[in-house]
Amino acid sequence: MALSEHVRLTHSQDGAVVLDILHGKMFRLNVVGSRMLELVKQGLTEEHIANVISRDTGTPREVVAADLREFLDHLERNHLIEIRETTSEFCP
Repeated sequence: MALSEHVRLTHSQDGAVVLDILHGKMFRLNVVGSRMLELVKQGLTEEHIANVISRDTGTPREVVAADLREFLDHLERNHLIEIRETTSEFCP
């Protein structure tokens, strides 16, 4: 998964503002959503993101994983992230 190329982000101590320049939409994220999106931007897997957020917030991993899945679904529906298929083939 990756951040869509038409998305612009601004982070602050209160969260983030996400601008979809292609569709002219703006979204506000709280601190946890901002952190989740930053980890997506870094290319981490959903499982890794859930582990990091769980560790950082002290929230049970199962709760984080469910919230993260819902958040990612919302981002995808709004064209803010792209889910890319992975293959098991090695391409040098």
